[in-house]
Amino acid sequence: MGNKEDYLFVGQAFASKGFTVVIADYRVYPEVHYPTFTEDAARALVWMHKHIKDYGGNPDNIFVAGHSAGAYIALMLVANNAYIEKAGGKANWIRGAIGLAGPYNFVPSQEDPDIREIFSTDKDKATQPITYVHKGMPPVFLATGDADETVKLHNAYDLEKKLRALDDVVEVHTYPDVAHIGLVLALADGFRDKAPLLEDAARFVGEYGVTK
Repeated sequence: MGNKEDYLFVGQAFASKGFTVVIADYRVYPEVHYPTFTEDAARALVWMHKHIKDYGGNPDNIFVAGHSAGAYIALMLVANNAYIEKAGGKANWIRGAIGLAGPYNFVPSQEDPDIREIFSTDKDKATQPITYVHKGMPPVFLATGDADETVKLHNAYDLEKKLRALDDVVEVHTYPDVAHIGLVLALADGFRDKAPLLEDAARFVGEYGVTK
């Protein structure tokens, strides 16, 4: 559920740090099942690479980011190059990924009926971003809150462990007393004292992005 208009505050947050921000919609269940939503995101990325100069952006400095299901999609795009290539793009267009409270390593068949149905089109492992992690991935920033009861913290820690084992660049931030929705709300003006997420993410982009 949800639509891009709900996340104006996220665009405003990153724009306040000088970024050009694109927030894309993607189709959701029950209209579609896995992997259509990730394919939609890949097409949005290809559009952005082609058009971002028209909005003052740099196509050589693209970072993908998302919260919850959006984090799942962002990490799937950087882990499984097939989605971007199928959409007509190139995996090396992405300079880095930011995942906020994302489910990267869970077992769909053991979840509630809707989750089982969404991912029923493939085997459990094939639907998980962690399955496709490989050496040479772009830098990854993972954030979670230790009060998150919606997406288990092991998702971030499992992904970190696999990335480190391959010597890929990854950093994890676990913010105290922050729950699932509270993590993304920490980007909103008036809530940024809950966690230094915006500052941490902006520093990450500055460190691993390219300069014009």
